[in-house]
Amino acid sequence: MSVRQGLPDDYADLYQREAGRLWRAVYGFAQEREIASDAVAEAFAQCIRRSKDVRSPARWIWRAAFRIAAGELKERSRFGELEREPTYELPEPEGPVLQALRALPPQQRAAVVLMHFADLDARSAGAVLGCSMATVRVHASRGRKRLRKLLEEGDG
Repeated sequence: MSVRQGLPDDYADLYQREAGRLWRAVYGFAQEREIASDAVAEAFAQCIRRSKDVRSPARWIWRAAFRIAAGELKERSRFGELEREPTYELPEPEGPVLQALRALPPQQRAAVVLMHFADLDARSAGAVLGCSMATVRVHASRGRKRLRKLLEEGDG
């Protein structure tokens, strides 16, 4: 097996194809750059470590990244908001869509992000979230309605 930058070609190609889209989807869900970056990196690392046991690496990585991000959000809520380290980066202003997404319940936010930002179908989104296609469709539908209402209220 040839190796490029320490990764088997399959994983390097998978990273090239999926990492950017996955990061944006996890960021839309978690609303934290650090969580998105850590979750994506950790999901790829875990998949590479377990490569012999993983049948569908792309699906496994998507699911793992969302679970890692959800776990981190849960952990942070348990201990309250931690003081952020100072950064030299200028914060990007948050757009109205990201602000409205933050107001959605986590399952609705995840379904909306996966189906509309990451462009996954209900079956693939269900595989990532560990639920049925019907459940994903319900969460996405409710999330879209709530998102639409929140965005309309913001315009008024």
